[in-house]
Amino acid sequence: MSRKTLPLEPGFNNMLKATALFGSKKASSSTPRPFKNYYNQWFNTLKNSLLPHLRRAMLSASSPTLLATHVDAMHHHFQAYYEELDLCCSSSINTLPELLFPEWRNSLEKPFLWLGDLHPYLFTNLLRSFLDDEETERGVGRGSEEDDDKTVVDLPLFREFLGHDDHQLQPCSGLMPWDGPSKSISMRVDQIECGLRLMVPPLVVRARNAQSAFVERVGFEWRKYEGRKEDVEMAVGEAMMAAMEELVNVFLDANRLRKSVLADILNATNVYQAAQFFEGLARFLVGFHDQQLLREFEKHKVAMN
Repeated sequence: MSRKTLPLEPGFNNMLKATALFGSKKASSSTPRPFKNYYNQWFNTLKNSLLPHLRRAMLSASSPTLLATHVDAMHHHFQAYYEELDLCCSSSINTLPELLFPEWRNSLEKPFLWLGDLHPYLFTNLLRSFLDDEETERGVGRGSEEDDDKTVVDLPLFREFLGHDDHQLQPCSGLMPWDGPSKSISMRVDQIECGLRLMVPPLVVRARNAQSAFVERVGFEWRKYEGRKEDVEMAVGEAMMAAMEELVNVFLDANRLRKSVLADILNATNVYQAAQFFEGLARFLVGFHDQQLLREFEKHKVAMN
């Protein structure tokens, strides 16, 4: 993801954490469970249960109905994840810094995060990787500058994460999910991406405006009260709460967008295409925790620095 897509300045996370101390005295005494704990459980279920079951259904001679059941289970798992994110953020505003800037994510995951989680363009990029593979085999190219603007993840990177010999899983029925995909699915992907181009920039602007408004008000109140501790603490606490409330709304809207894109992709694909999409998405997430790949990434990062 290019740097221009980052909605907030890197130091804003530390600022939010520091200023949150002003509001913590008024917050509920109950401490919410760190989202990291939920994510670890969610990820383990994805990796060790849902993904293996989906892959077995893709490789077996089972009926499309059974395969659709596993696809729906995978989709529900992702929807439940974003609903839990929403609940965690809505139940306690003090969790926002952890959700927007999850420091517990590893160095492979962080470049793909946008407003706290995966950029929705990553979903459409993955879908396009299947379409483009088929078009390449048929000698059809994309060749559009507009396509380059829509790319958050280079398609070869998907192939690096999914680059195992068995990643092209096909149903035993002999049907090829991406064999001559209809124009309707390509048009539907275009529509989804068009919606993203309309909705992503305003969310980025809202996040940046919340940050700048907070900084400006803190500076104004500091000058106004000439650094008097109690008055400044109260003013900064009010400014922080206003910024946090807007960022909560931005975060919820970003999650709503992510959920919507996944649902749109499910509706635009047949059961075999949807199965391969969710299998690819799950393997992409699992690839973030590949220790060999992570060590290589860290080694190259150190060399670049």
